[in-house]
Amino acid sequence: MKLPELQDSQRYTGLYIVDFKDHCGVGFRAEEVAELLESEQFQDIHVYKIHNAYPDGRLELRGIDNKLFQMEAGLLFYAQDEPTARRDYHKLAETAEQDGPPCRAVIHLARLRPDLYVTALIYPAEQDDSVSRWLLDRAYFTDGPAEGGTGAVERYNQSNPQILDKKQLFNRDTVVLTGQNLVAAAGRAVIR
Repeated sequence: MKLPELQDSQRYTGLYIVDFKDHCGVGFRAEEVAELLESEQFQDIHVYKIHNAYPDGRLELRGIDNKLFQMEAGLLFYAQDEPTARRDYHKLAETAEQDGPPCRAVIHLARLRPDLYVTALIYPAEQDDSVSRWLLDRAYFTDGPAEGGTGAVERYNQSNPQILDKKQLFNRDTVVLTGQNLVAAAGRAVIR
């Protein structure tokens, strides 16, 4: 893979490089990569995340398993009673309203059994690091136990939770290409 010379390479940190085999594109967002991977035309692309960029144009990359873009991860915050769980849920919703998360996500307030409730924050698995950083930077903590990851979300979904409330979250600052606009942009990606 031969990358194009980038101007102001530091603005690409946290974004993705997509290797289309005959050319590569730089600067894709996770949502855009996920949509590309859903298309038969782009199932065999190689994806790299830009972890760091230097003023001289050098990039630190990490290869990403394409399957990760089809998985959900999450953070589950447990409480023994509904009032505590509702406080956790509303605190998380207010945090997201004040400063949106780094990606789309959903919050559930759910009852797992009569003495166990959960506030579940569910998001694309590739965004695990950025969502964790977002919560830490905003000092979001709860008093009860918590767990996270793809396995936690899988167990939560299999537990058949009784969802009492839910809210969809969006990052207001992100403009994401979708559908035909994304396919067209992939065809115009920076060519090596």
